[in-house]
Amino acid sequence: MTEEKTIATAPEPETTLSSLDRCDACGAQAYVRVQVGATGQLLFCAHHARKHAPVLTEVAQIIEDQSDLLTASNH
Repeated sequence: MTEEKTIATAPEPETTLSSLDRCDACGAQAYVRVQVGATGQLLFCAHHARKHAPVLTEVAQIIEDQSDLLTASNH
């Protein structure tokens, strides 16, 4: 039996990462949340999320990519 994985690109508003959420790799603002296992969570900036994407897609149950906020218009 294969395990189903979910990649979420349009998170619910209550799960939007804020400027207080920091990348676990470098400390920059996090734009990607990765759920690993039942209780594990990793946060990444867009750069480190792209860098580690091949491994993350293999081990993550859920990947919430909010990096589109980097280019969203603030009008």
